[in-house]
Amino acid sequence: MNTARTGTIDRPLTRDPQKQDPAMNPTLTETPAPTTSGALKSRQNRNLAMQLMPEALARAHVQQRLQEAESERRGHRLAAARRMQRRAERASLRARRALAMAVMQ
Repeated sequence: MNTARTGTIDRPLTRDPQKQDPAMNPTLTETPAPTTSGALKSRQNRNLAMQLMPEALARAHVQQRLQEAESERRGHRLAAARRMQRRAERASLRARRALAMAVMQ
């Protein structure tokens, strides 16, 4: 029985022991590399998901910053509305007083 070792695309075979991937050594490997197409597909999906993680993280971060900015804008608008309401109330009181003074004379 000839156990010829062959390389794969992910782990190419090399004759130099220092460059040899330890996972290619059958004595050190407990589970062989997946050979079914389903396992390969799930591995590719996992790799793709890992590559897309920074993009998803950045997107979530941007979304959070947008929500914080919108919340801050709402707070500023509310404060400005309250200031304008107080100013309008003071103007209304001044107008009432002026009207009362005009009626009294």
